[in-house]
Amino acid sequence: QEHLVESGGGLVQPGGSLRLSCVISGPSLRFYAIGWFRQAPGKEREGVSCISSSDSNTDYTDSVKGRFTISRDNAKNTVYLQMDSLKPEDTAVYYCAAKYYSDSTICRADYSDMDYRGKGTLVTVSS
Repeated sequence: QEHLVESGGGLVQPGGSLRLSCVISGPSLRFYAIGWFRQAPGKEREGVSCISSSDSNTDYTDSVKGRFTISRDNAKNTVYLQMDSLKPEDTAVYYCAAKYYSDSTICRADYSDMDYRGKGTLVTVSS
């Protein structure tokens, strides 16, 4: 049974940075594409970024392009989301989720389709 645990959230001022981590336990992370999602108060959950299992493809929602970077370290079974130039509208609970695709180049941020999901970590951007 796979389990995902997010960490790294917290309170940060506008313009600041945070790095979120998603550690997956169980069979090796290297077989799974990973997505980061977020849900702000009163809003629907949205896909933020994803990375393919082969590490060959990444994708970002438009609002975070150029500010967020997703990466993975399969040796540590960990996926990271580096978040720079944070804005108040980035405030949300951030979740990671894993999906197995037979095609290792696929990456899709579709939360309802994921195989495993974490419980989330809160990011608050405020002065």
